[in-house]
Amino acid sequence: MNARNWWLMISVGLGVMLNPLNSSMVAVAIPRLQQAFKLEFTVVSWIIFSFYIGSAIAQPVMGRASDIFGRRRIFLAGLVIVFAASLLTPLSSGFGGLIVLRVVQSVGTSMVVAVGMAIIRVNITDKQASALSVLSMFTSGAAAVGPFVGGVLIHVWGCSSIFYINLPFVTASFLLAWRTIPQDKPSAAIAPKLSLREWISRIDVPGILLFTTGLVAVLAQLLSAKSSGHVSLFNIIAGLAGLILLIFFVRHELRTAMPFIPLRTFGKSPGLIRVNVEFMLVNLLFYSVFFGLPSYLQLVRQVSEFHTGLLMLSLGLSSLAVSPLAGRWIDSSGPRPAQSVSAILMTIGSVWIVLLNPASPLISIILVLAAFGISNGLINVAMQAALFNHSPKELIGVTSGLFSTSRYFGTILSSLLIGIVMGNSFSFKGFQMMGMILAGIALCLVIMSRWQSNKPKDSRHSLDDR
Repeated sequence: MNARNWWLMISVGLGVMLNPLNSSMVAVAIPRLQQAFKLEFTVVSWIIFSFYIGSAIAQPVMGRASDIFGRRRIFLAGLVIVFAASLLTPLSSGFGGLIVLRVVQSVGTSMVVAVGMAIIRVNITDKQASALSVLSMFTSGAAAVGPFVGGVLIHVWGCSSIFYINLPFVTASFLLAWRTIPQDKPSAAIAPKLSLREWISRIDVPGILLFTTGLVAVLAQLLSAKSSGHVSLFNIIAGLAGLILLIFFVRHELRTAMPFIPLRTFGKSPGLIRVNVEFMLVNLLFYSVFFGLPSYLQLVRQVSEFHTGLLMLSLGLSSLAVSPLAGRWIDSSGPRPAQSVSAILMTIGSVWIVLLNPASPLISIILVLAAFGISNGLINVAMQAALFNHSPKELIGVTSGLFSTSRYFGTILSSLLIGIVMGNSFSFKGFQMMGMILAGIALCLVIMSRWQSNKPKDSRHSLDDR
């Protein structure tokens, strides 16, 4: 690859890392935010929950918007939104304002993520697999080291610093992107040619509204359920209303010519459904530990934010160390062996959580984190390879966007699981219960990966062949 391509990758990489970085840094800040706003653990968890709901909705929307307005324009606009939200979030005086600005931040980072992969695919044709691997290291690395960075920043400068730290990354990405991302071809930005009605039909506004209101209604009512199992009549009615809206969403998407989420495409490809379901479960497992362990360390073990971030670094380092090796292994053996090993490691790590006690040596926690870190390094590369093996060439952009949405659904479910299991406050018994649930999910993944490993078609085509 030439120097311009490398700078293009760096500019895009600095942008796409903002989403996982901002979602992961806040994990260390949850206990302090709970104390600062004097709120229940379930309520404070919305600081995580709202970010992923915003990302899950904005990701495919912005992918479609880039077809109308152009990829370069959406990428740069997203960076401007992230800059403004990061500057304003620490100034919020109330928890409600903080949630609103976090949603704005998630939309901005999703604009960048939604088109980042497409920019790399369109503009780098030589050694494309290597380029995508480098981009993957930006995203997985940011998610992995986020708790450490967050812990250090909070320890030294307080909670506001985890938002201000975005500013230099956004600035660098914007300046590099302005110089290195080529202008879109005329066919990639067709907004000036469309009437308002055509623009609305292309972006599928009714589908987005049904999806958004239905999802938020269902998840909000589930999250409000306490660990005691008490559910009010309002929770039931609101949850059922959300389900009805989601049913109407599915009906609408199957009938409309340009759907927000092309459900018909998934219906024709069981392999795509399987890959996305597996990826959702993988992220449910990973992020339950990712968000649960910092609270365990701080609230049960009384470990400081700085030392919590330092311990969480073992997850990030092990993930980053295994990623290059995973790429070479998957190139030669296909994705399924790596998926099997990853599922086994997640099962071992989940069982280990159940066996922990408040006095367990810290080395045992490091080993749990290392198991999940190695698993994460393997599974990210393996699942992306499996996605490309099952994706029709002409739909690779659509399927990549939905693949990212599956990640967000997994993280949403992880926040939901933690909120339901923990109830009003984080507890050690709840943490162990979460470990039992995760062990069961991980075992299901082991069975699925072993069953599918007997099917040889997964690795017939390399990414470059596409």
